[in-house]
Formats: sequence, structure tokens, C-alpha cells
Amino acid sequence: MHHWISDPADLAARLAHRPARVGMDTEFIRERTYWPQLALAQLAFDGPDGAPVVLLVDTLVPGMNAALVPLLTDPEVLKVMHSASEDVVALKRACGVAPAPLFDTQIAAGIAGIGAGMGYQKIVQEMLGVALEKGEQRSDWLRRPLTDSQLHYAAQDVVHLDALFRALSEKLDALGRRAWLDEDSARLAQGADENGDRWPHLALRAAQFLDVDGQHRLLRLLRWRDAYARSSDRPRAWILDNELAALLARNPPIDRDGLKRQLDSIPKSPRSLVDAIWAALVTPLPDEAEAPPPRAEERDKAALRRLQDTTAQVARELGLPDGVLASRRWLETLLDGHDWPGALSGWRRQQLEARLKPLLAAPGN
Repeated sequence: MHHWISDPADLAARLAHRPARVGMDTEFIRERTYWPQLALAQLAFDGPDGAPVVLLVDTLVPGMNAALVPLLTDPEVLKVMHSASEDVVALKRACGVAPAPLFDTQIAAGIAGIGAGMGYQKIVQEMLGVALEKGEQRSDWLRRPLTDSQLHYAAQDVVHLDALFRALSEKLDALGRRAWLDEDSARLAQGADENGDRWPHLALRAAQFLDVDGQHRLLRLLRWRDAYARSSDRPRAWILDNELAALLARNPPIDRDGLKRQLDSIPKSPRSLVDAIWAALVTPLPDEAEAPPPRAEERDKAALRRLQDTTAQVARELGLPDGVLASRRWLETLLDGHDWPGALSGWRRQQLEARLKPLLAAPGN
């Protein structure tokens, strides 16, 4: 049984007793925008009488997002979510704050040694023995009224979170790893960064084939593209796709008219943005000299493999699934600059530093 909440005052009244934990999920649409459009928030908790309560909160109602803020920011109410990274972005964008404190059951399952990156249906099946229906994940959550099938699906996304929390907490406490989860969950809650990646060119394979000037041009274009996408709330590929950005960085036109001719020759190119693209292409960034170079794949392959093999050995010793201790990208970042990325700080660095430091200090790295 669930309750449809379309009045902010009703939401406040139902949460007035401040439950210790709230299972939480969101539904959003992100097909034609840069930012996720929050369409629904689902909440599950024990009511004042101990009976389970499920609320489906219509976040399209004026004032509803503001009504969620006290819950999201209450330090005494733990928000239990599954694979919450995109939900955190959606909530922060709509409500202005991220949920904290946070317990992410997907992260918890990895740290507990159960599995890495487990989907909600899989973890509910494996840990609770409950088979969930699929069905409505890709449906239009912005339409009103929602169908009975959508409402049922949305409610099912939160009703099992408290049972997962209790089972996972027991395992984490037995392993002495609750602090690890708290650290990761806090980083997740803080990580809804609206400013984007500082060095977006490193994510493109094409960057390694550019000279230093070309890498700087690519960095300028991607930084501008990402900022424009955020401010205009349009998908990045609609502004300037990666392939065209790499082409312009590799073979830059000599002037604005040359850029216009180049864009005119490409179907569906962003012709209307020619002036902004030209300005981005030729205007140096104040920090571009600090930009780390992209990896040379062949040169670094052996060094990266040594880091991966050692990390995998440490993970086996800890009983952690592949990818939980360190992703390939984190190790690449470490190899590029020997600076520990934020994702490898804290408990991960404590487990890895003594084993990886000699490899990073080896000649040629």
C-alpha cells in the first residue's frame, strides 16, 4: 500500500516524527536535457506506530522539492538508497541539497564482498529471495497521471531497502567495515559536482594522438562545451560531439570563416555556435599548462597491468569483488601523475599504498 503525495504540507506532516531511516529512490528523465528532470521521489519508512509507510511524492507539484529539503538534510535520519549517484545529482539539482547521511546498498554490497555494481533486482533476489518485476524503468515519469503499473514499480523500488540495510549492516559490522561504507557514502553525497571534470580531454582516446597544442585545443573545446551544456540544460553531444571536437583540435581552422566553412560541410553540426566555438578554440585557459598529458597506451600498458595485478591480489586478500578496491580509471590517474585521486583516498589508500608505492617508483613510471 502506498500513498500519493501531492501536497507539500501532507509530506511534512507524515515525516514529522523523524524516522530513524528512510528508504529513498527517485524517478527522473534525462533524454533531452543535461540535468536530470526529477519527476518522482519514493520514500519508505516506519510510521509512528511502527507500521511500514510508502510515499510516492509528486515532485512536479510547486513547493514539493522545498518540502523534501528538511528530510534530505536531517543529520539524524539516515537515507538508504541503491546506486544513488544519479539520484543524488537529480535531488541536488531539484532541491538544492544532496541527501545526507547516506547509506548506499550497492556500495555496501561491494564492501561486504557480496558483489560489485549489483542492480537492485539482483541484490533483492540474492539477499532477500524476492523476485521483482521489471517493466516501467524506461517509461515517461513526467506524465500525469501515472499508471497503476508505474505506481507499483515505483513503490517496489523502496519497500525492500530497509531489509537490505539491516542485512548489509550486519555483514559490514562483522567485517569491521562500516567506516569504509560511511566514507564512500559521504563522498557520494558530496560528489554531485555541478562544475564538471577539470580535465575532460583525458577521457577521450583521440587525445593521445594530439601534440601538446592539440591537447590544449581539445581541452578548451570540451570545457566550453560542458559549461554551455550545463548552462543551457542540453545534452553535451547536442552542443559539440567528441568526434568533432577532436577533429577541430587536430586540424584547427586558420580563422573564424574557415571554421564556418568546416561546420557548414558537416551534417547536423552546431553552425549557430560558430562564434562561441571559435572563441573557445583560440582562447588559452589560465590553467591549461597544468593539464596532464593523456596516457600513451602502449608505453603504459605494462605499468598499468602491474598496478592492476597487485590491486587484484590485495582485493582477493580482503575478499572484495573486482572493481571495488580500485577501478582501471583510478589506477590510470594514479599512474599518470602519481597523485592519489580522491576516489582512492581514505580506506582504499590505506590498503593499497604500501603495495603500489614501489611499483610507482620503478624506472619508467
